[in-house]
Amino acid sequence: MPRPPLDGLIDDLYYLEGAPPYARLTLPPAPSALLIVNLGAPFRIRAGTDIETAEYADGCVITMPTRAFEFGYPLPTRSVGVHVKPWGLAPFLPMPAAELCDRPVTVEQVWGRPAVAELRDRLAAADGPHEMLTLLEQELLRRLCETAGLGLVRHTSSVIAAASGAVAIGDLNLAAGVSSTHLAQRFKELIGVTPKRLARTYRFTATVFAINPAEPIDWGDVAGRAGYFDQAHFGHEFRAFTGLTPTRYIEVRRRFLREHPGHVIDGWPLPAD
Repeated sequence: MPRPPLDGLIDDLYYLEGAPPYARLTLPPAPSALLIVNLGAPFRIRAGTDIETAEYADGCVITMPTRAFEFGYPLPTRSVGVHVKPWGLAPFLPMPAAELCDRPVTVEQVWGRPAVAELRDRLAAADGPHEMLTLLEQELLRRLCETAGLGLVRHTSSVIAAASGAVAIGDLNLAAGVSSTHLAQRFKELIGVTPKRLARTYRFTATVFAINPAEPIDWGDVAGRAGYFDQAHFGHEFRAFTGLTPTRYIEVRRRFLREHPGHVIDGWPLPAD
């Protein structure tokens, strides 16, 4: 676990080395952000079907996405990264998060070439994964900045998260004592999306995580329990988030489980067809 005050911004730091389970993985949008410092060959990201694939040599920064991303990993791969809470990147960004929504950028574009080159050199020379993660944590602590509105956004986001997105957005700004316009503006600045979009993402993620792909699935029951108006609305939402129909999504999940039983990332990323 990261040390305070980072624990209020990030979920964990990780080290990744070796051969990924697939050369290309699809990552559906989730209520989280990502920072990766790459130490191997460049990896490739396609941020939506209508966008060209781009190479990322030094790593990438991804604010909370609204569409599925496709990651192409080099073989072998080597990187350190941070799984960040939706609001957690804001204190490390020199620009509003909305400018990066669904537009992954290199770490260099955020922190500058000399600083990132030095950090990558120090990480590459580190004595093992533990020291590498400690170095990355120290870099984050050093770069931590005061961010206007962070307390408001963090508290309101935590309320949304605790309810798995099943909240009335109008009640949130009343409870916070601010206008809906002000709340939405702060969310866009610090997370990149509105409170309504964040709630949708939490609700959808909770719904999908509750599905056991190893068992028969009653999609009407899944949609009803998740609070969707009907199965058709749920199916539309599913395609919007994953690019797949619910049935196709489960087929791909089952393929992953068959080919990589018990794999640490079997719950969300998917093999890219």
